[in-house]
Parts: sequence; structure tokens; C-alpha cells
Amino acid sequence: MNRVVLISLLLVAGCSIASILAMSQSPQKAEPSSNKSKATIEGLVRDIACPIQNLEAKATDFNLQCALECARHGSPLVIQTNDGDLYIPISDSMPDTDQRKKLMPFVGKYVRASGTVYERKGTRAIVIGEIKELKDLKLTTDVK
Repeated sequence: MNRVVLISLLLVAGCSIASILAMSQSPQKAEPSSNKSKATIEGLVRDIACPIQNLEAKATDFNLQCALECARHGSPLVIQTNDGDLYIPISDSMPDTDQRKKLMPFVGKYVRASGTVYERKGTRAIVIGEIKELKDLKLTTDVK
């Protein structure tokens, strides 16, 4: 009987060691320590539709009338950087509150916005603490 107990204990121990080794060798995804940071971004305030549908849409070369018309018709507003990144303006409260009133005066303008940036799987959002137009930048606003 002692021999059967000893063999059972050895089998359980062996299975436990094998499980631990297998788990330690499987790839582990590193969890980000945070998905938010303080940042300043620069880009064009515009509707989201054009740069999503048209990969040629740029932050400094665009059709101003089209951007204004889309914004007036309710297209969500974003900030498009020179690199083509899109930042969705959000509030710092839950439930989220509409940011259109803050952004409508800047549609078609190149801005510097500072605040808290959130990132998740390639999507970027910004809680704007401060925003101002950068007037010294040359924009081409009649692109077809």
C-alpha cells in the first residue's frame, strides 16, 4: 500500500512540474502600465469621414468647404496630425459629454491641443485641456 501511495505522489508531483514548465514557456502578453498620458498634439480639426475614407487626406492639404459642410451635417470631429494619426476628442467625465461646441470654432484650422491622451489598440482620444490655433502654418484649403 505504501508503494501505491508513493507512486501516486510521484505522478502528481511530476504532472505539477510539467504544468508549471509549460506555463512558464508559453508567451505572455505584457500588460500596459497605463493607456493614458499627458501630451500635446498638433493637427487639423476636421470631420472624421474624409481621412477615414480617403487615405490621401492630409492635415495641411484639404478641402475646407467640404470639411465645414461635413461638420455642419454632424460628422464627428477629430484632430488629424501631420503623421495621419486621428485623435477623437472626449470629455474627462463618465458618461462622456459632447465636445462639438468646443471644437466647431476650430474646424478647418491647424491647432495645438494639450491634455490627456488615451490609446487603445490603435485608437487615440484626447481630453483637451487647452487648444489654440497655430496661425503661422501654410494650409492648402482648396484640394479637390
